[in-house]
Amino acid sequence: MSLATIKNLRWYIAGLLCLASALNYLDRQTLSVLIGTIKDELHLTNASYGSINAWFLVSYGVMYAVSGRVIDVIGTRRGFMVFVAGWSVANMLHMFAGTVGQFSFFRLLLGVFEPGSFTGGVRAVSEWFPVQDRALAIGIFNAGTAIGSMVSAPVVTLIAVHYGWRSAFLTTGLLGFGWLALWWYFYRLPGQHPRLGAEEQKLIETGRPQLKQAAAPLGRLLRMRETWGCVLVRALTDPISYFLLFWVPLYFQRRHGFVLAQIGLFVWIPFAAAALGSVMSGVVPRVLVARGWSLDKARKTTMTLMTAGIFVCAISATQVAHAGPALALVASMTFCHAGWGNITLPAEIFPSNAVATVTGLGGTLGSWAGALSQLYIGRVVDAYGFTPIFVACAGLYPVALVMVFCLIGRLGTIRTVEA
Repeated sequence: MSLATIKNLRWYIAGLLCLASALNYLDRQTLSVLIGTIKDELHLTNASYGSINAWFLVSYGVMYAVSGRVIDVIGTRRGFMVFVAGWSVANMLHMFAGTVGQFSFFRLLLGVFEPGSFTGGVRAVSEWFPVQDRALAIGIFNAGTAIGSMVSAPVVTLIAVHYGWRSAFLTTGLLGFGWLALWWYFYRLPGQHPRLGAEEQKLIETGRPQLKQAAAPLGRLLRMRETWGCVLVRALTDPISYFLLFWVPLYFQRRHGFVLAQIGLFVWIPFAAAALGSVMSGVVPRVLVARGWSLDKARKTTMTLMTAGIFVCAISATQVAHAGPALALVASMTFCHAGWGNITLPAEIFPSNAVATVTGLGGTLGSWAGALSQLYIGRVVDAYGFTPIFVACAGLYPVALVMVFCLIGRLGTIRTVEA
């Protein structure tokens, strides 16, 4: 018996990917929400916290490249099963940590599995969406990172206040297994999905080169300047992601005197702004394209506006003394940061059999740059406060924008990757 088709099935796929990235960041952000409480109980320093984050990013960086290649080889469906199960278990193990070394080990283990959500997500979008819809689709799935961060503050705080911080790691980790059941039941390639209509399948294949499903040769990818453009952009912008993710709760605790309850009440706001920014990174170019702009012009215009916004907000954040204006500026900064859409770039220039690999390479260098920054952020904050960090954030995005124009070139034209 044939199953009824689902209209606009590809957008349901985007929603499922969004949920995966939300769970990914909920697990990742649990420690960031609880770090003030854990620091007091276990007598940790800011430098120790930076070191713990660095271990996460070292393994995260290695596995970003490995996960991309694994998913390009074994496929999106099976790849997600491996990585989501792995990070869910790793997150639950944090409940047993009691020293810096133990937290570092469990963070390292978490970093082994979490990159698969993003290399797999970008590949899934390249499998299910025509190129003109990919920025919006990736914006939707990437909005899950902000949604996960946003809900982590109230959810983790609620669990920790009533049942202790160790229970929060157990609870958030268990949620991943519910998602896995849904994914295994629902996800297939477009050509194999029993619920995909013929009209939508034709739309998905619009403008797509006919390629073999074998992974693109790594050597050929490394000889392309577009690959290095995507990689260097991530190296410049990912450290900002990790600063905003790991240090925003502590920034409001140290700079503006927030207690754990206030973290739960207010610190979700910057991450809600980031979720909106992720969606707008695709909506704005899509609207401009509908008005006759090329995808290249629409995306680069959006990125330029977001770069200006980040610069203004980051510099202004160093000048405010009150929590309300600071919260508004940090929220505006996270909106522009997410709206820039750095993770979207490979899907706008590479075919589906290369997207996960290029995304993985970029994530690797970005994570290593982030790990290096984490080793210094804690020391800088202890010595000088948060002002130098915000100034650094303001300066990195203009350089990344230059990389897009000079190395990546035209967006919206899928390159041919020959053996």
